[in-house]
Amino acid sequence: MSLAKRILLAAALGAFCVIAGLAAAQDEQQVPKWELFGGYSWSDPNAVLHVPPPPSLTTGSFPLRSQVAGFGTSLTYNFNKVIGLTGDFSAHFGGNHPGIFQSGKDDSNMYTFSVGPKFTYRGEHFAPFIEALIGWNRLTPDGFDSDNRFGFLGGGGVDINVTKHWNVRLIQADYIYSTHRYAPTSLASSTVVNGARIQSGIVYLWGGGPPPPPPAASCSASPSSVMAGEPVKVTATPANFPAKGTIAYAWTSTGGKVSGTDATTTVDTAGLAPGSYTVTANATSGKKASATCNASFTVNEPPKNPPTVSCSGNPSSVKSGESSTITASCTSPDNRSVSISNWTASSGKIMGSGNTATLDTAGAAPGPIEVSATCSDDRGLTASCSATVTVEAPAAKPEARQICSFDFTNKAKPARVDNAAKACLDGAADSLLQDPNAKAVLVGEQGDKEKPKAPKLAAQRAVNTKAYLTSGENQKAIDGSRIEPRTGSGGGQKVNVWVVPEGATFDQTGTEAVDETKVKGQARVAAPAKKKAKKADAAAPTQ
Repeated sequence: MSLAKRILLAAALGAFCVIAGLAAAQDEQQVPKWELFGGYSWSDPNAVLHVPPPPSLTTGSFPLRSQVAGFGTSLTYNFNKVIGLTGDFSAHFGGNHPGIFQSGKDDSNMYTFSVGPKFTYRGEHFAPFIEALIGWNRLTPDGFDSDNRFGFLGGGGVDINVTKHWNVRLIQADYIYSTHRYAPTSLASSTVVNGARIQSGIVYLWGGGPPPPPPAASCSASPSSVMAGEPVKVTATPANFPAKGTIAYAWTSTGGKVSGTDATTTVDTAGLAPGSYTVTANATSGKKASATCNASFTVNEPPKNPPTVSCSGNPSSVKSGESSTITASCTSPDNRSVSISNWTASSGKIMGSGNTATLDTAGAAPGPIEVSATCSDDRGLTASCSATVTVEAPAAKPEARQICSFDFTNKAKPARVDNAAKACLDGAADSLLQDPNAKAVLVGEQGDKEKPKAPKLAAQRAVNTKAYLTSGENQKAIDGSRIEPRTGSGGGQKVNVWVVPEGATFDQTGTEAVDETKVKGQARVAAPAKKKAKKADAAAPTQ
């Protein structure tokens, strides 16, 4: 690791330790608006100069020495206690050493001017900071013209707070990066500055920083609303008074009786008329520190509560045309006389007298009807209530529904109900078992090119499907009287399965009933063939 990098790493670790040690500090330094730094600056470019070699040397790469002479200055504008904008300038000069053609090493001068953000933690005694700047970098090796390039500068440091306007910059360590070229690309590569800068000096601060806040006080009343005769406690809380002084309190009020010189007093509200009153505290400490605060409380009128009322409907759910009785129950918390009036209904007709009314729902649409009434006492205070009566919608008319269909793909047995149909038919059987009054309609279809011509094959498919549902093969045998096979004209090699609930009708348009006396169901599995009788071993003898 180069000397510059070791120094930069050590400085960065030192700054980190200082910042960590101050992290728990509570008091903050007053924030200046401007900071001007000036002081000594040392730099090591940590760069190798790449140029065409002189005749006496075999290489054109020469390390640049550290620059022991230099100065630096910066100006920072602080937006707040943490964030600032810094403009930084530094100049560094090499020593008097032989040139590259004698020693193989070279001296150089380097100048930087950069701008960027600065972040500062302002403790009571120290102000550590970090910064990241970009801008101009100028490098002049011995015997070469200056080369100006873009540069980066980043690092941090620690300031020691001395007075309001002066700080000492204990250390600032920065990383410097820039690239330069002193020969055409074909002759030499870039000279890369990958070094460090260390500074120390003084900082002048001015502007900003608010003046110390003046003494203040805040007052609070508890409770803030009372009836006449109930006490009110008022407390004054001071702020920004001298820590060593004693604070005295003087209390006054626009109503009631207060006394004492403590931070808390009690107001006697006996005999006060309803209204709002203000209590004032004057807090003083010595001759210069004083503050005033106010707190208000309200003396309320005697209770004047409105009546309470509730409504209910019986029954709360009716069919259209039926009636419901609405009852209103009204009382006064102050024991005043009450009455019920203003019966209204959002739909239907309401007829009321006293605390009951009758809702007529004739002609009302299905849905909720809100019935309201008003209760009044003899002082004109009112309260309202409402009850909801629901008009039920008529029951939906049952409808036939197609629950599934399946295809016949066996060319050898085009009417056979294959295993692929079992899921559809088992589901249909479940629907029929769940609704004992429902029936099923099986509509067989036949393709235009299938033989024998329609509707014979379509009818056989429907009858075979019925045979499966009634056979009990799936342990769900259905009464055959609940299943009607029909043929359809929709085309295709399939059977459409319909379930018709009780009260629903099946639309027979485009279908025809199957004559089951002519079309018999075929079992899915053929019965085993009977064995042939053995032939006689020999013919009977002739007479």
